[in-house]
Amino acid sequence: MNSSTMVGSDSKSIRVLYVDGVGPFGGASRSLYEAIRSLPPGSVEGYFVAADGTALEYYRKLAKDMVVTRGLTRFDNTQYSHYRGARWLVLLREAFHLPYTLASIVRAKRRWRSIDVIHVNEVTEIIPGLVARLIFRAPMIVHVRSPQNNVVRSKRSKLIRSILRSQAVMVIAIDETVRSSLPQDIDVEVLHNSFSRASDRPDPPFKEKLDKALMGGMFTVGYVGSLHVSKGIMDLVEAAKIVCDKRRDIQFAIVGGMTDDDRSLRARALAALGLAQNIGSDVVNKISEYGIGTHFHLLGPTCDISVAYDAFDVLAFPSHLKAAGRPVFEAAFAGVPSIVAVEDPKPDTLVHGETGLSVPEKSPKALAEAICYLADNRIKSAKMGQSARLLAEKNFNPVSNSARLLEMYRRAHYARALAQ
Repeated sequence: MNSSTMVGSDSKSIRVLYVDGVGPFGGASRSLYEAIRSLPPGSVEGYFVAADGTALEYYRKLAKDMVVTRGLTRFDNTQYSHYRGARWLVLLREAFHLPYTLASIVRAKRRWRSIDVIHVNEVTEIIPGLVARLIFRAPMIVHVRSPQNNVVRSKRSKLIRSILRSQAVMVIAIDETVRSSLPQDIDVEVLHNSFSRASDRPDPPFKEKLDKALMGGMFTVGYVGSLHVSKGIMDLVEAAKIVCDKRRDIQFAIVGGMTDDDRSLRARALAALGLAQNIGSDVVNKISEYGIGTHFHLLGPTCDISVAYDAFDVLAFPSHLKAAGRPVFEAAFAGVPSIVAVEDPKPDTLVHGETGLSVPEKSPKALAEAICYLADNRIKSAKMGQSARLLAEKNFNPVSNSARLLEMYRRAHYARALAQ
């Protein structure tokens, strides 16, 4: 436990239960980690009910105590991956996790007795959040980190909105893009995610691999994220082929990998139905087929992400999630502009032509053209990076954002005290 960050002797510390059902350390879990670690010392005692995975390594540094479970039931109603067609079969997995969800929260109640505030790290964990609210009788804050399916006639969308209105004392959207996907009659506060280089850990093997792979003087296009369909990694591979067929002064640095190596029958069934996200082997095969291996480098994950950003000239973020994700502002802190696959960026995350470029989703050709444009205009690219840094320092500062989060906890706790 990091006592300087989370827990002190102050009897007024707020006991917050964090609910996170993802498992692998990624954007949502890093965002939560960054937010908690920057809270004033002694202000919060953090208790976690979390799915088993690599995120636990980070949460353990902050937690007063944890209950770890095999999985938590999730309900996905985001724009990208809401249930339709074969995706309805994913609910079988969520039903399988329901007993683990109930058992873990009951175990948490027996161990901790009382909690002041429940913080659901993503609206997809609304079911365990509701269970925790019922068992602990505590106010619930719900984070919304992805644009939501906002089809007006959708029954499931109406259900989620009704729950947010009636059961959540506060709803937090990570940016204006996410906020715009939620109904205006829901009281939503925009609280941007944060990033601090101080959360990195030295990773000499990665630094050595990075230095060995990248050639000096070449324009470096970076990518940070898992090798998932939703991240648009295959679009970047196709764009790289277009670029490398025309010129040889541009290289690509891919930081990240598959979030798991599940070879179970369930995982194979999901892959057969086209529901699997991990496509690492497909990426490797395409790189070999296109003969671009000398310019397209798969570097794997790292716990020292700032070292990677420092090596980039531009970040490619070809995600299918219709929003600018964490890597965009993380790169901005290093003075690196981004090319983002979102056609209507909000100015709190990306200003087209000033902090980076926006391109159409799922368009390798447009992505390739944007890459070549910045490679041919390096002074302009550098100026975009400087503007991106200023925007990041304004909106994604960990100290000021965590101070706002603490104020939300205090308001929720105070409202509960008044109700009692």
